[in-house]
Amino acid sequence: MKQALIVEDMAETRLWLGDILQAARPDMGQVAVASVAAARHHLRSQGCPDLALVDLGLPDGTGMDVIRLIKASRADAVCIAATVLSDDASVVAALAAGADGYLLKDQPAEALVQQLRQIDMGLAALSPAIARRIIDHFRLTGPMDPGGEALTPRESDVLRRIGRGLRNAEVATDLGIAESTVAGYIKSVYRKLGISSRAEAAWHATRMGLNG
Repeated sequence: MKQALIVEDMAETRLWLGDILQAARPDMGQVAVASVAAARHHLRSQGCPDLALVDLGLPDGTGMDVIRLIKASRADAVCIAATVLSDDASVVAALAAGADGYLLKDQPAEALVQQLRQIDMGLAALSPAIARRIIDHFRLTGPMDPGGEALTPRESDVLRRIGRGLRNAEVATDLGIAESTVAGYIKSVYRKLGISSRAEAAWHATRMGLNG
């Protein structure tokens, strides 16, 4: 029997998502946990699920960490961000982490059921508002100029970590350089890519294959 994992810290919402998942995928068993730590424990003891619904705002971390863990162990697992966060930075960061879909929990349950059912038809589980934001984001960022200035290896290192959602201080620690140096690299990356936000940087990191 296929298995699903729900990662959601609010008890009432866990039950609600469980009912939605049961309606959409009655063929699946399901387990619900409330934190990143509990999700880690479940993955270690039970292995990766076939489908995961992951809240992004968890009490001991971010749902992006759970998505990365699942994808690192099982690339064909379907990971769906299930959240109330609809800003560009959250959407891009979740997709860069490996999310296969992005559903907003403020939708009616019937809509979420239908979007989850679409997965078996090869369609991404995306709330309409998120699909529109992704289209707008692509339109605004546009393609990189192929004749533009290439990133240096160190700039690529910094962009990769930004794409994973790391803060400047975390990038500095990871690379063993000063935080002010990281800021300088970010400024150079922004100039070369013609961007002005971390959300755009995360999108370009994914596009350039730097989100691994």
